[in-house]
Amino acid sequence: MSSEVTTAASSSLYVIIVSLVLGLLILATIVGNLFVIAAIVIEKHLRSIGNYLVLSLAVADLMVACLVMPLSAVYEVTNEWVLGSGLCEAWTFCDVLCCTASILHLLAIAVDRYWAVTRVDYVRQRSSRRIGLMIFLVWGVAVIVSVAPVFGWKDTNFQKRVQEDKICLVSQDLAYQVFATCSSFYVPLIIILFLYWKIFQVAINRIRNKPGAKALLIVRRATTSTTGNDQENTDGVNSGITKLVALAKRDKHRRRETLETRRERKAAKTLAIITGVFVICWLPFFVMAVVMPMCSSCQPDKIFFSFFLWLGYINSMLNPIIYTIFSPDFRGAFRRILCGEEISATPRPT
Repeated sequence: MSSEVTTAASSSLYVIIVSLVLGLLILATIVGNLFVIAAIVIEKHLRSIGNYLVLSLAVADLMVACLVMPLSAVYEVTNEWVLGSGLCEAWTFCDVLCCTASILHLLAIAVDRYWAVTRVDYVRQRSSRRIGLMIFLVWGVAVIVSVAPVFGWKDTNFQKRVQEDKICLVSQDLAYQVFATCSSFYVPLIIILFLYWKIFQVAINRIRNKPGAKALLIVRRATTSTTGNDQENTDGVNSGITKLVALAKRDKHRRRETLETRRERKAAKTLAIITGVFVICWLPFFVMAVVMPMCSSCQPDKIFFSFFLWLGYINSMLNPIIYTIFSPDFRGAFRRILCGEEISATPRPT
């Protein structure tokens, strides 16, 4: 009798701890993404066309927190699906829709940053129509991937698994899983990594070929040279100084563009970190998602499955935290929202 009481007590403690932890994760995800949305809506200088993608990403992450994570938390606590096959289909639809949209937004943002870095006039010429089309494509692909099981692309054991085994999973049909995981993760991941590699290469080349470096080299070589004709050295110094003066005059006209470029670099760095976090959060789950329908004897332990699934959900909580740490504009906006400071219409110099 005492052992039964101990078991019941430990079970209740487990339920309380799990409920508390998952509840805090859900709350943090909701609050964080609401702050991102509020910052973009309220702060004038954050209402740029490029941030429309960030806004749509925050909406997708907020939907994960509101539509997906609560039912997933109930599923974790009860340890079985007791809500019927209809609600299981609705939940898995929302799960795939919101998580796919969140991931594909990172791809769209990476494409936008790649164009911003590799095309000189892209930042000024960026149109709301182009960004709107990207957002439409992101949500369109997410809808296609998530709605396919609703129209019948399910494995034959779906109903039995829900009604008898009390397990709610998205369609375990192998063809669907290959299609879904490639569309939602693997193809976007490859493209994102390629784009950031190209951005890194461009940044390195620009640093190496920075305007004025050649002229400075002429001056340094000429002034430190101990051999050769003095007149030649003087001509080299004059040539270098002339180039430096010309570059200084041009720099005045390009200062505003340089500021924009610097801001874009910081934004690209932030988004690269977001992408790295996204890989860490989602890669284990998507590896597991492909293995499960391929190998019936390789089914993961429930604890591992839950951990990898919630690790993916946590990505929706981490995105606004990364903005807070690495983006001065978002950090300042969050501070003004929290502390009620006067809202600035112009960005802080960086």
